[in-house]
Amino acid sequence: MFHFYLNRGLVFPSYVTSRAQHVDSLVETMLKKLELEDEAVEESERDIYMRFMKSHKCYDIVPTSSKLVVFDTTLQVKKAFFALVANGVRAAPLWETKKQSFVGMLTITDFINILHRYYKSPMVQIYELEEHKIETWRELYLQETFKPLVNISPDASIFDAVYSLIMNKIHRLPVIDPVSGNALYILTHKRILKFLQLFVCEMPKPAFMKQTLEELTIGTYHNIAFIHPDTPIIKALSIFVVRRVSALPVVDESGKVVDIYSKFDVINLAAEKTYNNLDITVTQALRHRSQYFEGVMKCNRLETLETIVDRIVKAEVHRLVVVGDNAHIVGIVSLSDILQALVLTPAGIGRKSSQAQSKAEVETEAPPETLVEAELEAEVVGAEPATGRGGES
Repeated sequence: MFHFYLNRGLVFPSYVTSRAQHVDSLVETMLKKLELEDEAVEESERDIYMRFMKSHKCYDIVPTSSKLVVFDTTLQVKKAFFALVANGVRAAPLWETKKQSFVGMLTITDFINILHRYYKSPMVQIYELEEHKIETWRELYLQETFKPLVNISPDASIFDAVYSLIMNKIHRLPVIDPVSGNALYILTHKRILKFLQLFVCEMPKPAFMKQTLEELTIGTYHNIAFIHPDTPIIKALSIFVVRRVSALPVVDESGKVVDIYSKFDVINLAAEKTYNNLDITVTQALRHRSQYFEGVMKCNRLETLETIVDRIVKAEVHRLVVVGDNAHIVGIVSLSDILQALVLTPAGIGRKSSQAQSKAEVETEAPPETLVEAELEAEVVGAEPATGRGGES
C-alpha cells in the first residue's frame, strides 16, 4: 500500500510514473473516443440535407393549388407559346393522343431553337413558327432521336428528383402518377431548394455551409458565355443553342456586368409579338421585360455557401453571377451547382461530366472576350431539344 504525504513532500516516483501513465492512457482513449464521436457527428451533419431529401416524397413538395398547362401535340406551335405567356408558365407537358401518354415537354428552349433555326431577316415571317404543329416540330427537330420523357412518381423521394434533374441536365421534371397517368406538377431546382430552406433552421448545420465558394469549388469559372449590350438578339439565341446555357451575363467593354439576358426573357418576344425582328440589340429587347427587374444578383468567391443559398432563395433567381474587383465577371453559380453541393456531393455522387471546369483555378478575372464569337459559327451537333425529355428551360 502506498501513502502520499504531499504536504511533507514525500512522493514515491515509481508509483507516480505508473499512475501518470495510466491516466495518460485513459485520457488518450477518451480523446480518441471523443474524436470518433465528433467525426461521427460531423459526418452525420454533412449528409443531413441528403437524408432530409430521402425522407420526403415528391408529393410533399407539390403545392395544394397550382397551375399546370398541358398541350396536345396537334396544337400549333405559335398558339402553344402564346398560351405559355398567357398562363405565366415556362413549360408544359406534351400529350400525344395516339399513344395516350405524355411524350415530352415544350419549353422556352424550343421557342429559342425554332427562332434560331428558321429566322432569316427582319420582318420576314417565320412560316414554321406560324404554321407548324408541335408534332411536326418534334419530328423535324428530333429526327429519329426520340427519347422517353424523363419524369418522376409522386411517391419517389425528393433526393431521386434532385439526382434526376442534375444527372439528366434538365431544369424541369414532371411529376406523373404512374397509376392514373396524370401529370400533377413540374418540379424545378428552385422549388426544391425553397422547400429545403423552409426546414433548414430545424436541422443541424453542416460545417461546409461555413466554407466559401472558392474552398468548395462551387460554380463555373472557365470559358463563361456572355454578351454585350449591343449584341443582336439572334446572336444571343445562337449562344443559347450552341453553349446550352440558361442565361447570358451582359458585360460592358471593361468587363463589368451590367445586366443579364436569360432564356425566360426570350419569351417576351412572343408576348410582344416582336420575334420577326431579331436584329434588335439585347438592350432594346430588355426594355420589354414583363416583370420588375431588381438588377443582376451577384456574389463573390469568398462568400460562404450559407450566404449564397440564403441570397439565391430570397431573390428567387436561378443563378448568381460571380464577380471580382469592379464587378468584373468571374463565373456563374447556378441552382444546379448548389443542389449538387448540398445533396449529391455529401452522398459521394459527382456530376456526370468532368469536374475540371468547375474546379478550374481562376488566377485572373475573365477577359472582355471569350470563345463565344468563334463558337457562333460552329454547327450545333447533338444538341438535345427540350421536347424530347424533361424540360431544359
